[in-house]
Amino acid sequence: MTDPEAAEPGRGQSSVADPRLTDALDAIGAGAYVVDEQGRIVAVNSLAEHLLDRTAEDLIGQDAHDLLHRGPQGQQLPITRCSMRQAFHAGHPAQAEEDYFARADGSLLRISWLIAPYAITGPGTGTLVVFHTPEPPHSIGPRPEQAAEPLSDLERLALLAETTTQLTSTFDIDEALRRLVRLVVPRLADWAVIDLIAERDEVWRTAVVQADGDTLVHHEDLEGPMPPVPEGSPMPLSRALRGVTSALAGPETYQGAPDSGIAVEQRRLFGATGIHSAAIAPLRGTREVLGALTLGRAKQPGNFTAADLPLIDDIARRAGVALDNARLYQRQRAVAETMQKHLLPQMPSVPGLQMTVRYLPAPDASQVGGDWYDAFTLPDGATALAIGDVVGHDLEAAAGMAQLRNMLRAYAWSQEEPPSRIVDRLDEAIMPITDVTMATLILARMTETDGERWQLSWTNAGHPPPLLIDHNGLAHYLTDGHGLLLGTGIRTQRPDATTLLPPGSTLVLYTDGLIEAPGQTLDEGLQRLRQHAAALAHRPLPSFTDELLRRVQPPGLDDVALLAIRTPPKHGGRTPPNGH
Repeated sequence: MTDPEAAEPGRGQSSVADPRLTDALDAIGAGAYVVDEQGRIVAVNSLAEHLLDRTAEDLIGQDAHDLLHRGPQGQQLPITRCSMRQAFHAGHPAQAEEDYFARADGSLLRISWLIAPYAITGPGTGTLVVFHTPEPPHSIGPRPEQAAEPLSDLERLALLAETTTQLTSTFDIDEALRRLVRLVVPRLADWAVIDLIAERDEVWRTAVVQADGDTLVHHEDLEGPMPPVPEGSPMPLSRALRGVTSALAGPETYQGAPDSGIAVEQRRLFGATGIHSAAIAPLRGTREVLGALTLGRAKQPGNFTAADLPLIDDIARRAGVALDNARLYQRQRAVAETMQKHLLPQMPSVPGLQMTVRYLPAPDASQVGGDWYDAFTLPDGATALAIGDVVGHDLEAAAGMAQLRNMLRAYAWSQEEPPSRIVDRLDEAIMPITDVTMATLILARMTETDGERWQLSWTNAGHPPPLLIDHNGLAHYLTDGHGLLLGTGIRTQRPDATTLLPPGSTLVLYTDGLIEAPGQTLDEGLQRLRQHAAALAHRPLPSFTDELLRRVQPPGLDDVALLAIRTPPKHGGRTPPNGH
């Protein structure tokens, strides 16, 4: 039987592209679209719509080969004869000077194209296709004697597409700068200089990099703080740092009497590097000027000309937007980290017990989320321990976490009841009182017995089980006391569990970010945690905690909260508490 969806290309596929991906494609300045691993179009820019005379709705979800690729006479191309499709399956960058696409009216569009792997949202990777219509040849007049060989249109498009792809795929400023340098050196110049404007309008020469063959050499002696940007100075770097315009420069530009400290530094730069021709462009963000990019040629032949400035301007514009986004992300992260520190509590000092706590936010999230820990002394002298995870990785989850933790503290303090009953009360209140939809947690009580042993009583609401390691390295999970997570609306009697903790043992409460990793089962994550915890049992508790996180933490897909408690050794008397 024929599969009806297979018979209609694109059926069942969303016709709405990710707006961020579409914006990135629109910045390329040529026809561009992205296909997924099956070759279906997932995003297209406006210029491609114009060139192909097709709307985004006509294109998205369709197989690009079947819809567009044609031979010189307009015939359908078998996949085996389609160079673009073959390169797509090979998964590496490729380009061609002449091929044909079918327009909506059946006419042929002669194109030059390049393709390259491209990161897209969701599982798997995509492929970026950039194409343009070759212009008819123009008569070329005599070239200036010192003009360098210009890039072809296809090479320019390839460079701009690569700049967009490389710089928009990181929110780390240092990494973005490294990528920017690798993109332009030695392709356009053998020197790259980046000046950034920091807080309070202070300028810092952040990078001075030279291409020595295939090696990039950093000249730290030429980097460092710069004089302030002078107002009204006509010198090229000063104008670029004010966001005025890009310009050409050479050693002769700064040979006269300097009008500012920046001019002095520029004279030193040209003298130390031997640059004979430079192009200087502003790095502009969406709200402010971020700095300037200088490309210099010393050993490379030829001078920069005015014809080179639009390309360098375009590269600097894309770099500025990427740097602006990275700065904004880092500022938000700093605010979020400060908020998280205030949301998470300080640990109490409990005679005889050591405690350490750690919180690691997911690197790709907003650095604040729903994972949390808590420990506090109860009116009867027992110590309450809690670990939990509210669904989500954003400020809303963090706010829900704070509500949940505070309510749990209030119930535990006011109600002298087993952990299961306190969590029952919390579950009854979670929907009408809080913004939390679902959450998991463990609530435990630790009490010292007459024999100076420590007893643990707990209930588990859908959370990964606590791990107990004795001083000899025997480790096992406490799987009793397990019940439903919070927020299901199902009312059942929650169980309690009780155990005596061996002297010198370590109890580890943690969230699921510590044991979940792509391509790995939960049992494998639990086994990995148990194996490393057992091997580290002899270490002091702070060292145990830090090394356990270093060894076990998966590659950063989720937050991790961890609370570790160690009981006194046998006949060892009381061990002074060790905070976090």
